[in-house]
Amino acid sequence: MAAPIRRKFLGRQSLPERTFVADALRTETLGGVLLLVAAIVALLLANTPLSGFYHDVKDFSFGPESLHLHLSVAAWAQDGLLTVFFFVAGIELKRELIAGELRDPKAAALPVVAAICGMAVPALVYTVVNTAGGGSLRGWAVPTATDIAFALAVLAVIGTALPAALRAFLLTLAVVDDLFAILIIAVFFTQKIDFLALGLSVLGLVVFWLLHRKGVRGWYVYVPLAVVIWALMHASGVHATVAGVAMGLMLRCTVRDGEERSPAEHVEHQVRPFSAGLAVPLFALFAAGVSVSGGAVADVFTRPETLGVVLGLVVGKTIGVFGGSWLAARFTKAELNEELAWADVFAVASLAGIGFTVSLLIGELAFPADPVLADEVKAAVLIGSLLAAVLACVLLKLRNNRYKRLCEEEDRDEDQDGIPDVYELDKPDYHLRMAAIYEARAAEHRRLAEVAAAQDTGEDGPA
Repeated sequence: MAAPIRRKFLGRQSLPERTFVADALRTETLGGVLLLVAAIVALLLANTPLSGFYHDVKDFSFGPESLHLHLSVAAWAQDGLLTVFFFVAGIELKRELIAGELRDPKAAALPVVAAICGMAVPALVYTVVNTAGGGSLRGWAVPTATDIAFALAVLAVIGTALPAALRAFLLTLAVVDDLFAILIIAVFFTQKIDFLALGLSVLGLVVFWLLHRKGVRGWYVYVPLAVVIWALMHASGVHATVAGVAMGLMLRCTVRDGEERSPAEHVEHQVRPFSAGLAVPLFALFAAGVSVSGGAVADVFTRPETLGVVLGLVVGKTIGVFGGSWLAARFTKAELNEELAWADVFAVASLAGIGFTVSLLIGELAFPADPVLADEVKAAVLIGSLLAAVLACVLLKLRNNRYKRLCEEEDRDEDQDGIPDVYELDKPDYHLRMAAIYEARAAEHRRLAEVAAAQDTGEDGPA
């Protein structure tokens, strides 16, 4: 019987998975650049003579009062536009669970453990800082989020090309991070629940699922239904973005006969540009406009709530993601890809400290009764994300030559057939690798057949 094959942490992906990740991150990178521009514009508007106009627009309210939808422009961006962002996150999560890195529980253990530790350690850092400094613990969740779009924008600006395995790891981290972030929002930041509205919203989700299951097509059916579900979820007191994740998770990710791509992939292709190119940048435009005067910056490093956010993002995220990855690899059968080093994992872990979109959202939810502190916390998110970005840039640049060589090897296509040479079937290492995999599978099938035969005869199977 062949020796068990040890799994590779950050190993080579299949060609379809590699192509999907590259396409998804390409869109996220463009959206991240727009997000970065929106944040800069917001800071300029809030810290110039145009601040009065900016806050007037931000605070302007409209919408039907009878439906609990008379909201400010900033609230519409937070509760409405971010729902689209979380809808796409729900689709990404569903795809990861069905066909991506999370489909195999053993393979998923590493990124899941890394993501969980990457959220738990920043929360712990915030709690320790505020317990020691006598600050409020309500903001413990602010530094737990990672903004994949902003992180990729940083990569685009500094011109660093991560190898495919590291990019996939970063994307998987962000997907799991988004899932736990929405759970935190739903569980810890729901003050009062209107069970009638919540029940009607859930009923709408059931109708959404049944229509999708029956193969009903047409945006004119689903968009009005999604708006009703969202409005009912908003009226229930549960954060409306939960509705977006729920609908995203309901879409089918498998391809049936006669389909070129699954409904989830089709919808994501249509919605992702709107989410990355408009919804999230507009949210940033109205959420990132905080005062960054000298006094405000000094307060960030002296007030426990804001200091906890900065340290949570810069220190907690890096230690959490890297430590979780190392511990998971240390105590499982996974081995780090020999083409990479733990220094590469540490650099990506520091990149995960860029928490922007969801951190800003949680900052507003954590301190609803204290808008001054909420603005200071948002300033801390900006400063912490900036420091994490600088740290990541330094670490990634130190390894940049190595990354370039790896990317060139991954993309080399000497026969110009559209398929990178590392995926060609005539490569000896490919045959050796596949032969080992098939031999292990055949041995497992023989073992299962022996167990089944033993059960049929009433005997004990082999140990």
